[in-house]
Amino acid sequence: MSPDHHSRRRFLSYLAGSPLLAAAGLDLTSLENLFRGSLREQMAGLDALQQAAQDTTLIASPRDALNVFDFERVARKKLPPAHWGYLATGTDDDATIRANRDGFTRYSMRVRRLVDVSRVDSSIDVLGAKWETPILLCPVGSQKAFHPEGEIAVARAAKARGHMQTLSTVGTTSYEDLSAARGTPVWFQLYHRTDWTQTLAMIKRVERAGCPVIAFTIDQIGGSNRETMLREAKRDERQCERCHAGGQPRPGITGRVDDRDNRRKPMLAEVPGTPIVETGTPTWEFVRRMKDATRMKVFLKGIVTREDAEVAIEQGVDGIWVSNHGGRGENSERATILCLPEVAAGVAGRVPIVVDSGFRRGTDIFKGLALGATVVGIGRPYIWGLASFGQEGVEAVLAILRRELLMVMRQAGTTSVKGITREYVVARGT
Repeated sequence: MSPDHHSRRRFLSYLAGSPLLAAAGLDLTSLENLFRGSLREQMAGLDALQQAAQDTTLIASPRDALNVFDFERVARKKLPPAHWGYLATGTDDDATIRANRDGFTRYSMRVRRLVDVSRVDSSIDVLGAKWETPILLCPVGSQKAFHPEGEIAVARAAKARGHMQTLSTVGTTSYEDLSAARGTPVWFQLYHRTDWTQTLAMIKRVERAGCPVIAFTIDQIGGSNRETMLREAKRDERQCERCHAGGQPRPGITGRVDDRDNRRKPMLAEVPGTPIVETGTPTWEFVRRMKDATRMKVFLKGIVTREDAEVAIEQGVDGIWVSNHGGRGENSERATILCLPEVAAGVAGRVPIVVDSGFRRGTDIFKGLALGATVVGIGRPYIWGLASFGQEGVEAVLAILRRELLMVMRQAGTTSVKGITREYVVARGT
């Protein structure tokens, strides 16, 4: 690859990361077509650019939204710079965030005709429980940074719309309060502690509260270089002593769980007991120890290869979560939708598969299900809704995605989620 080509691709990748261009339907592939595509592709890309260049009015109500990107623009305007940076950041130059979106363009849908789609069922069975929809609310930390009610507003929206929710270890609401607001025990995402006593205390706490699934996150063990977050924090001139030690609005500065100030993180309250300090970082032995410590189902969140999926199954895990932390975990520049087929091959139907990172449309969700996922997780979109309009905004985001998924299922001639199989997607251009 020539230096000029590399520089041009980096510039186009930067443009593709623009929320405005994303809302207009522009991704890296369509931008590249402006330079080297066919005449028709160049004209289509130019039309999309012209659309993006038009003055866009922020929506005044959730009812005005046409898609989930409409909430992104409102959230960015409403949030303080540091809080927006925490939500928007990837790692390094945010390339993996862009790759997650661009990955969906690598697949096209292969639809069937003349199927009776007057009745379409979006429900699924997960570990013996029936869900109304395959759309899961992923764990997102520090949700009270985006709205005063934080996770509670999200839980009420999830209850109203029939979605399962996952609480982050670094959430700003306790597991007990969140499950009460949701009306049923939610899932819990676990960041391990350097003290096994504290890790075990969190595990036992959510288990006593009825948690059915604990998702151990393994894609943040090495930390991450969150440049966008740090850059936005420098622009934030507020003094925030009430929320942050020293008054600096810099949540998640290291990419790891940060022990310097946990006042707003109920699940990280210090626990009594003799510390058992970990030696080194977690390995597969840690997974076995966790499995032995609980009756809950244990998922591994961050699996992106067939080899690790196969090892995980050998270790007895109950579910696989394909994720790169929405581009926050590492800068691999490999979309999770591209990782999914090989992970599904390694799992071979033995346990449920969750996939997240970059899902924004009903077509995205459909492709994830077709490529082997049992459940599709969303993160940033529902937080855009939360930051924009609170519970009502979250409900609107969920309603849009669910409506889009049902429409795509009808378009493709699939009347149930179980009927969305690999034959409904093909490599683009075939």
